[in-house]
Amino acid sequence: MADLYIIHGWTYTVEPWKNTIAMLRDAGISVKMLHVPGLTEPSKKEFTIEDYVKWADREIPDGAIALGHSNGGRILLNLCANKPGKLKYLILLDAAGVYEPSMKKKLVEKVAKIGKPLKKIPVVDKAFHKVTGSTDYSRAPENMKVTLANMLESDKSLDFNKVATPTFILWGKKDTITPPRQATTMYEKLPHAELKFYANWTHAPYISDPEGLARALKNILTRLEK
Repeated sequence: MADLYIIHGWTYTVEPWKNTIAMLRDAGISVKMLHVPGLTEPSKKEFTIEDYVKWADREIPDGAIALGHSNGGRILLNLCANKPGKLKYLILLDAAGVYEPSMKKKLVEKVAKIGKPLKKIPVVDKAFHKVTGSTDYSRAPENMKVTLANMLESDKSLDFNKVATPTFILWGKKDTITPPRQATTMYEKLPHAELKFYANWTHAPYISDPEGLARALKNILTRLEK
């Protein structure tokens, strides 16, 4: 069965993924979890979406199958928009990338640029947590606050119509970070996409339902082998 490359979301540890990955490997699937610079791979750089696209292009071989969760989905969508023939198949798991103007996001972007003076204010921490879906955000270095603002800003220019890669969209109905309406938006805009909702999944199904996620991914990969 083909290798599966995974780009995780906004988190500082991939430990919560271990159960899903173990089940996939037990099923004979080779899984390669990529460590995102600035998150699970330390870096002091302030990243742009272009930086992450170049990084993903280096780490993932041409013709591969890749899964992106949350911010990882945003990275892979931009990679596929910029290099249409890069991936054989794309799997989006509760992915980021849909631009929705809101006061909350504007607040987060503004605070990300201001930095230190406001980072201990509870309402600010809560706003960051809602956008990133990460309980680790309070530990974020200043460069990653700027990186987050850059990621949110990049959604304005993401052109889903340029993503020609066959895409599978997997989404939790209980996702409050990237809500189900964003899955529908992606499905409507992506030229070659399938969408499936899962009633009991949250934004992080590798935590809320690792067995179900492993089963869903195995079914997709088995189908692609035929």
